Amino acid sequence: MRQIRDYFAARFRDNEAVSCAALVEADRRGGQMTDAFDLLVLVITERKQPVNYISHYIKEPYRIQERWIHKRGIETWILNGENRNIIQWLFRGDILLDKDRYLEQLRQRLHEFPAEMREKKLFMEFSYFLRRYIQSKEYSANGHYLDAHSSILEALLHWARIVIIENGYHPEVTVWNQVRKIDPGVYKLYEELTQSNETLEQRVQLVQLACEFSVMSRMEDCCRVLLRVLGSRERPWSASELKEHPELSELHVELALILKKLVGKSLIREVAVPLDDSMSLYEMRYTTL
Repeated sequence: MRQIRDYFAARFRDNEAVSCAALVEADRRGGQMTDAFDLLVLVITERKQPVNYISHYIKEPYRIQERWIHKRGIETWILNGENRNIIQWLFRGDILLDKDRYLEQLRQRLHEFPAEMREKKLFMEFSYFLRRYIQSKEYSANGHYLDAHSSILEALLHWARIVIIENGYHPEVTVWNQVRKIDPGVYKLYEELTQSNETLEQRVQLVQLACEFSVMSRMEDCCRVLLRVLGSRERPWSASELKEHPELSELHVELALILKKLVGKSLIREVAVPLDDSMSLYEMRYTTL
């Protein structure tokens, strides 16, 4: 392993496009973390291209996956949960190169899990939860209980991630093992949904009801980053202005759905602003109460 480590360190050292590089070994219990490869080489660049380049090759005796990603791409993965393995890669990877101490500082940030990062990840997971929860309710209303079950199971997974983040941890790939130790009640709901002898309809309705009382009551806390932006000026915000705000622009959230729910829960206010002199066309904007 020392030989392969030295090979990659030398290969990237004089490459101006490479800012940082890390080597991740496959877990001995299997290669899930490295997509079934023996090694993963994570290369971080500040150049715009390639955005997310992947190559596969063999350097005896190893089967290797090499991934290039821009620094902003790493931040997006972390915030939006698009690549659930990224936290493990960053924590467990052997740093080969770190020209500007970016990896070292990023690891430190992840260990500390600052409030700003927690708020954004909570907002993301709540957005995912809300979409799946509402889908499940709609499927149930139309008698499509298999689809309702699938959607509420996904919603429950996002609820589990919310609980993990609230307790100061990063959600891992094996979320249910993690949440069982942190919140046995949420894990019990997972068991009820997947293993109970109740009818499918009863199981789905039980979890929907639990979601309504336990997670929807967390809406204000989970949406704190959005509420802070809405309260940062007196003029109401349009949806497009909110999407382009620096605090929100990199977050892949269901903004329209969340705004509607916040209005419905009387946590924010909807304002109709005329768009023409005839007062026949209005734009809906949003502000705090």
